Amino acid sequence: MIPQIEPHGGKLINRLVKEEKRQSLIENNLSLKQIHLDKREMADLEMIAIGAFSPLEGFMNRKDYESVLEEKRLANGLPWTVPITLSVSKEKGATLKEGEEIALLDDSGANLGTLYLEEKYRCKLKREAVKVYGTEDRSHPGVNRLYQMGDVLLGGKISVLRPPVHTDFLNYRLTPHQTRDEFKKRGWRRIVSFQTRNPIHRAHEYIQKCALEMADGLLLHPLVGETKKDDLPAKVRIRSYEIVLQKYYPKDRVVMAVFPAAMRYAGPREAVFHAIIRKNYGSTHFIVGRDHAGVGRFYDPLDAHRIFDEFEEKELGITPLFFDHAFFCRRCGCMSTLKTCPHNSAYHVPLSGTRVRSMLKEKMSPPMEIMRPEVAQVLIKALEVSDYQI
Repeated sequence: MIPQIEPHGGKLINRLVKEEKRQSLIENNLSLKQIHLDKREMADLEMIAIGAFSPLEGFMNRKDYESVLEEKRLANGLPWTVPITLSVSKEKGATLKEGEEIALLDDSGANLGTLYLEEKYRCKLKREAVKVYGTEDRSHPGVNRLYQMGDVLLGGKISVLRPPVHTDFLNYRLTPHQTRDEFKKRGWRRIVSFQTRNPIHRAHEYIQKCALEMADGLLLHPLVGETKKDDLPAKVRIRSYEIVLQKYYPKDRVVMAVFPAAMRYAGPREAVFHAIIRKNYGSTHFIVGRDHAGVGRFYDPLDAHRIFDEFEEKELGITPLFFDHAFFCRRCGCMSTLKTCPHNSAYHVPLSGTRVRSMLKEKMSPPMEIMRPEVAQVLIKALEVSDYQI
């Protein structure tokens, strides 16, 4: 039996209702008060249901919420850095009573499951903005989304009839139970995971392959939940990875699965959050790049590395692998970082998103040192439709 890393908190949660109880829950929900979830809340519900957010069994109560804001931990002391909450308006909150059951619906009105309302409490909007995102500036997409939430938060366990319906990436939608089973079947002990919301370029490839040198396998885990409007669509990102995996990676050492969570752009806090979740998927190591989960100029590029110093490695349970910005050095003749390259920037081939996007819009492939030509062709087609951020 191959030992596997323990889920966060020691147990992989499953809040999906068993088949024999589904009908009774459906009938029960017909008589309940209802809440319609937005896209991020539906993604959070799915992540809770399948165990990706273990040890959470539902949306956070007040003690956990406040502890996460102030201490980066759940109320029981377990590391956790991002609030997982369900909000409603003040008017809607006034109609709900603690102790009652509430039906949770998707944006089309379909029944998703039940919230067992343990507690309702006020959201600390400004405090959450400063503590989680480091700013109150509404140009930050996470802060802007936060200020669109309702004033009342609802805490309690959930029972889920079914996750939100997906029609895309069906071959890649693996739950933590399924990725763990796959790793066990392959005999992997050391699994390194990589989070991305961008198409693959040569710097990503370099980092992933460096990490793969010391691991049994790579979990390539692109995020396909809600992102900024100008981010490349998930289908474009997935296609870019499919092409590169087919041609440039060993097929028996990589598992690609999609990550259904929404992007929060919480920088260093989200780096720890992403690591914890990948531990639930069975990874033992997690790649933390420069400015992980950052946006604009809101975070220092190495803040996502430094935050891990606030936790003992044993309590996180997953080992972070820190990588600096990677580039091609003409003098070295290979991909490097500032940790390994002794030459000044005159020899470096810079990866400028603005420059790359301009070349692609003109249907020109960026230099091979920056991007595989096969990936460039995928992005050229995508940019014919809209000027996405790259």
